[in-house]
Amino acid sequence: MPPLFSVRSNVVNLAARTVTPAEVRVVDGKIAAIQPLPDGEAVEGYLVPGFIDAHVHVESSMLVPTEFARAAVVHGTVGSVSDPHEIGNVLGVAGVEYMLAQGDQTPFKFCFGAPSCVPATTFETAGATVTVAEVEALLDDPRIGYLSEMMNFPGVLHGDPECLAKIKASLDRGKPVDGHAPGLRGEQAAKYVAAGMTTDHECFTIDEARDKLAAGCKISIRDGSAARNFDALAPLIAEHPGMVMLCSDDKHPDELEVGHINLLLRRAVAAGADAFHALRAACQTPVEHYSLPIGLMRVGDPADFVEIDSLTAFNVRRTWIDGVLVAENGKTMLPRIEPAVANNFVAREVRAEELALPAEGVSQLRVIEAIEGQLITNSLNTKPKVHAGHVVSDVANDVLKLVVVNRYADAAPAIAFIKNFGLQRGAIASSVAHDSHNVIAVGVDDTDISTAMSLVMENQGGLSAASHKDGVAEALPLPVAGLMATGTCQEVGAAYGKLDKLAKAWGSPLRAPYMTLSFMALLVIPSLKLSDKGLFDGDRFEFVSLTR
Repeated sequence: MPPLFSVRSNVVNLAARTVTPAEVRVVDGKIAAIQPLPDGEAVEGYLVPGFIDAHVHVESSMLVPTEFARAAVVHGTVGSVSDPHEIGNVLGVAGVEYMLAQGDQTPFKFCFGAPSCVPATTFETAGATVTVAEVEALLDDPRIGYLSEMMNFPGVLHGDPECLAKIKASLDRGKPVDGHAPGLRGEQAAKYVAAGMTTDHECFTIDEARDKLAAGCKISIRDGSAARNFDALAPLIAEHPGMVMLCSDDKHPDELEVGHINLLLRRAVAAGADAFHALRAACQTPVEHYSLPIGLMRVGDPADFVEIDSLTAFNVRRTWIDGVLVAENGKTMLPRIEPAVANNFVAREVRAEELALPAEGVSQLRVIEAIEGQLITNSLNTKPKVHAGHVVSDVANDVLKLVVVNRYADAAPAIAFIKNFGLQRGAIASSVAHDSHNVIAVGVDDTDISTAMSLVMENQGGLSAASHKDGVAEALPLPVAGLMATGTCQEVGAAYGKLDKLAKAWGSPLRAPYMTLSFMALLVIPSLKLSDKGLFDGDRFEFVSLTR
């Protein structure tokens, strides 16, 4: 793109809430002029500010940042507020530095945060710890724009000194603090927000979101590959303009290929929001809240804008960042950069006999109930199925064995049972297991579970599927921290799609079985989860027995 060029289109002005046929002149990466066209001169399309994902873990796309950027710009996304705590839990500060170095190689405008909760809890084995001093040092880096989601909301509410010190460090530097408090309501929500939280992306009911809004907290409406809260929260876009943002949180590569924030804009307008309010949530509010160096379609701003076909469909024709054309007609213009590899993985074989659970004395099981489209789970009680003196998966009643194995040291597997994965045969496994990213698997029998987990171990990270009845043992390697592949979105998406189809062919009704599986070890989200150390009650914040 030359240093001087112009585009004629219908220009959307979010501040004035107007649409004006105009010529936009760009000089040296900035908007030099927006000149209205003579009355009656027709132009096609609309120019709008570039879209921003207001909360995303890039690692969950299984793409390194440069590849995430290459895929996202196709859909009009020019920047993201990216929490690198996934790789932080594996590699510590070195993982955050990996993401920063990757971000420096692309014009895409990443705003990375300083992870606030590494490890997320003391009830699991992580690969690293990020101390208060390390958080302070990260916050001194101008590339770090905020303190990432403070998941330890019980610690905040009870005045934990480490939590409060990290919050203070961010606020003292004039950088916002992201919240994370699923289900918190009323006075407790107000107390949490008053401690310094400025956003929350975990609301799954509109009443919860309204409580937090009333306390002065902005709400990021999340719709990703696992947690899908958009439909419940969409009315907030019109109710609270300027206090709402749009985010994905976690987005698998096959879905990123199809669309990103542009799809949420389309749904927002279809749900009744006007285009100006929807675009404010997707563009203006995150820029203002996080002080992002991203233009808002004004004279003097960086030329970060998108040409779309309409203010209802939001199909993206072209995307510019700093006046450079980065995507056109569904194709990325950003060059591919071969990524470096960094990891922290102690691989070992997982044997089927390790997974056997003796039935003696077991009359009742605590069972995790997975919920489609949510990160929260329920806790059920059920009678165990016993075979040959062992408690086994009850396929007929969809109660399957769930296993987590430490990836950082040789330790015994943790075993539980889960409902709603629906597998009739086979097993799936993953080293993407929030937040500590040990190896997690669910399956119908110990042979397939052990095979699937061993495949992940052999690759020092990845996703896998195994069924001895079908003669299947497939894996998608994730050599970067056991979280990210080195290929393109298309390559990784195709490999992931193959595994996803296997899980669904074997009976899983879940929209994203691997993404759902990855959250079954996330202890900070109630109610019942499994860490490498055992079954954990997220409401009581303590371990509980598998049997009753």
